Formats: sequence, structure tokens, C-alpha cells
Amino acid sequence: MSKTAPKPTREPGTRTGFKFPFWAQIVAGLVLGVLLGWLARSQDIGWLYTTLEKVGDVFVQLLKLAVAPLVFFAILVSITNLRKVNNAARLASRTLLWFMITSLIAVGIGLTIGLLTDPGAGTGLTPKDGKLPKYTGSWLDFLTGIVPSDVITPFTELNVLQIVFMAAVAGVAALQLGEKAQPILTLSQAVLELLQKALWWVIRLAPLGTVGLIGYAIADYGWDLIGKYATFTADVYIGCALVMFGVYPLLLATVAKVSPLQFFKGAWPAIQLAFVSRSSVGTMPVTQKVTERLGVPKEYTSFAVPFGATTKMDGCAAIYPALAAIFIAQIFDVQLGVGDYLLIAFVSVIGSAATAGLTGATVMLTLTLSTLGLPLEGVGLLMAIDPILDMVRTATNVAGQAVVPVLVAAREGILDKASFSRASASPIDADDSTAPVPAAA
Repeated sequence: MSKTAPKPTREPGTRTGFKFPFWAQIVAGLVLGVLLGWLARSQDIGWLYTTLEKVGDVFVQLLKLAVAPLVFFAILVSITNLRKVNNAARLASRTLLWFMITSLIAVGIGLTIGLLTDPGAGTGLTPKDGKLPKYTGSWLDFLTGIVPSDVITPFTELNVLQIVFMAAVAGVAALQLGEKAQPILTLSQAVLELLQKALWWVIRLAPLGTVGLIGYAIADYGWDLIGKYATFTADVYIGCALVMFGVYPLLLATVAKVSPLQFFKGAWPAIQLAFVSRSSVGTMPVTQKVTERLGVPKEYTSFAVPFGATTKMDGCAAIYPALAAIFIAQIFDVQLGVGDYLLIAFVSVIGSAATAGLTGATVMLTLTLSTLGLPLEGVGLLMAIDPILDMVRTATNVAGQAVVPVLVAAREGILDKASFSRASASPIDADDSTAPVPAAA
């Protein structure tokens, strides 16, 4: 009896035929957005301007639509998953410690760059150009705003900090109930997977959303306005680049003793999506999957990443407010001293939860300014340029949210080095069908 040759099988994760890589779709969206934005502004094409605005708004609204339930069920499930991890309290405390350490380094870099470059000098801006922001933050608001007055309002008004509080309480209560809470936990896990699946459909629209967001920014603000903020914009991008491609690789190489290049190869899908979506929470399912693919145990990742997506903000809550405070102080001719710089560092490390992973960092900036006694009207000076800055800030946030679990897992001896070395930038839906996510090819 003759043996027939087995049919060739495709390796897991490979695709047949040509597929336009997701990263290339994002780049194409960026280029097309710039071109359409320039065309709408230079030719004064009203319908194109409106279309770009609506496309960008709809994409952001779709991301925000999933934020409230996603945060609640992700935090609830992540807390209950800690019971499956040995030394859960130790892992949680180490995670928080590294969040604080990296935030302190990031704010130090932001302050240094700001002091060296004087971003507010020569802009031509005056205090009259500023205006009060719609949303503000203070320590009293931050502390009293954690506890909601009811269980509905935080979801309707998208108060992420209060949602995190309720989810944490529910998670701890479920741990205390034990087996009695199992039906609720099973339902929560199912709802979380459903939300991640729905969010995948939104993520697939990211290239189109990029066209709208970038195009509208160019059409609305133009290059002249960007030129006024050239130094400040460069400072934010340089600061974020130093943290993302300097500090993080150094920590990965020395603390975790793993390859930084391999880390970025595996984490790039989440970083690139964060750059486009400008939402740490919206990127959270992708961040969690790439972190798992880098060898961090799922039980620990399901805690660390959701926790980081709502509190770990090196871009929005450390680099940016440090530079913005210096910028606004120079515009309003306020002299900052050593004590003020220490206050900026304190606010960045302790108050970063105020940003809550949403698009933009206005609340964190107003918290910083109110602590320093700087005019809140200064926030209005930066609102026009905020979308351009928020892209790199959020990418830095998400990179840090993946770095810390790798650091902690490596130090605790639970990092799967073999999985880390195999991590690639291939589409995650090829690796995990339960939560597919687009990625660089």
C-alpha cells in the first residue's frame, strides 16, 4: 500500500495571497489625510472640511462608545484573575512601583527639555490668546470625584475614574464571595470578550479614522498655527521619543534583560493603533494581546494592562504637563522655582489617574496648573495643537503600559522567554481568534 504525501499546511498566522498590511493602511491614511486637509484649506472646500471633521468624530465616538463597559468589565475581571496568580499582592505592588518610577523619569525628561528650550519664547502668543477650558481638574475634584453619587451617571457621562472605582469594588466583593460569585464572573468574562470583538470592528476602521482626524487638523489649524507651536511640538515629540526609544529600551535591557528590538517588534501593533486612535482605553485589548504574546502570563496581563490603561500615562500625565506648565508660565510671565518643579513631578506621579485613558490630557493639565497656581486660561493656548500632540503622547502611554508588565514578569521569573523571542508584528488575529486585532505585517 503506497503512502500518499501529506497535504502542505500553512503555518499558523500566515496568509495566502496579497494583503495590504495594516501599518501601511495607517500610513496611507496619514498621507491621504494631510493631502485632503491641505486641499480643503487651500481651496476653501467646505464640504470636504465637514466630511473630514465628521469622519474623525464618528471614529472617536465609536471608540468612546465601548470605553465605559470595557473599563468596568476589564477591571472587574482583572482583579478576580489575580486569585489565579501566585504572589498576587507582590505583583500588584511591583507593578504600581514601576508605574511610579517610569513616570518620575518621564517627568524629569519633560522638565529638562522645557528648561533647555524655552518653548514659550518667541511664539507671539499673549495671555489674551488663552481661554478657560471646558473641563478642569483640581485635587478636591479628583479626590471627591472618585466615589460616584449613583451607578448610572459615571457611564452616561463617561467618568472613567468612577467606573474604575465601582469595578474595583465589585471585583474585590466577588473575590470575597468566592464560588457564589462565579455566575457573575462567567457573565463578565463573556461580556468582556463580546466588547473586545465589537471593538475589533472599530479598530479596523482606524485607517479611515486617520484620514478624518489628520485631515481635519490640517484643514482647521493649518501650517501657520503649527509653526507658532514649533518648539513646543518638537519638545513633546522629542520627550516622548526619548522615553519610548531611550528609557524603555534601557530598562528592558538592564532590568528585564530582554531585547528591546524584540519588544518593539511584538508591541508595535498596539503602539501604532494608539498613535492613530489617541485612546489608551480604546487600544487596551490590543495592548493586552501583544503583552501576552511577549510572554507575560495572561492572568497577570489581564490585571496589569487594564490597570495601566487607566493610570499609566507617561506621555499625557508626565512629559506633556511638565512641558505645558513651563510653556504657559513663560506666556503669562510667571517665574517657576525648584519647588514648583518638584510639585510638577509630584502631580505627574500621583495624579496620573486623572487622565483616565481618554483622548486628550486636559484634566491632567488643569490639575497641574491649579496645583502650581498658574492661570487655567493657559490651557486654551494649547487646545488647537492638542490633536497633533495627543498622537505621540498616547503612543508613549501604551508603550509604557506594555513595558511595565514585561519588566515585572521578568524580575519575578514568570516571563516566558521563548514566547518573547518568538513575538512578531504579524496580525494578532492569526494568533488568537478570540480577540483579533490588526497589526503591522
